[in-house]
Amino acid sequence: MKKNVTIFTSILAFMVLVAFTPIAVSDGYYAINTSESSVVWTAQKVTGGSHTGTVNLTEGGLQLDAGKIVGGKFTIDMNTITTTDLDGSMAKKLIGHLNSEDFFAVEQHKTANLAIISMDGDMVKANLTIKGITNEISFPATVTVADGVLTATAEIEVDRSKFDVRYGSDSFFDNLGNKAIDNMMKFTVTLKGKA
Repeated sequence: MKKNVTIFTSILAFMVLVAFTPIAVSDGYYAINTSESSVVWTAQKVTGGSHTGTVNLTEGGLQLDAGKIVGGKFTIDMNTITTTDLDGSMAKKLIGHLNSEDFFAVEQHKTANLAIISMDGDMVKANLTIKGITNEISFPATVTVADGVLTATAEIEVDRSKFDVRYGSDSFFDNLGNKAIDNMMKFTVTLKGKA
C-alpha cells in the first residue's frame, strides 16, 4: 500500500511540474502563411496628415533558436501596394504615384526583400532591399509559438531617403514647405507561420 501511495505521489508531482513549467518557444524553421500575415504601411506629411495602406508578402520564413530569431528571409510584392484610407479615383491616383519613379519604381523593381541577420533581446537586425538598394535596419519584434503556430509582430521604421525614394523629401529638395513628406515610413507587421 505504501509503495502504491509513493508511486501515486510521484506521478502527481510530475503532473504538477509539467502543468506549471513554462512552454518554451519551439525552435526550427517556420514558413510564413502569407494569407494570414499582413504588412501595413503609414506615411505622413511633416505638417500633419497621413496615408495608410498594405503591401503583400509573397514568401518568407523565420528560423528560431533558443526562442530567438536567428534568420529569415521575406519577399514583398511591390505590385500589391494599396491604400486603405482613400477610395475611388483618389485611391487610384495615390497608388499610381506610389508605383511611379517618384516613389518605388515598381515596374523596374517588382519586389523588395528583408533578410534577418540576428536578434539581440527584442531588437532584430536585418538587411532591407528597396529599389535594388540594401541598407541595414533594426527594429523591435516579439515572437511566440502556441500549438505549433508562430506569431511574430514588429514595428519597423524605415528612412525612405536611404532607398532613393525622393518625392517630397527634404533630403533631396529645398523649400518644400507644407508639401514635405516625412522621410520615415512606418510598417506594422504581423506574421503567422507553421513549422
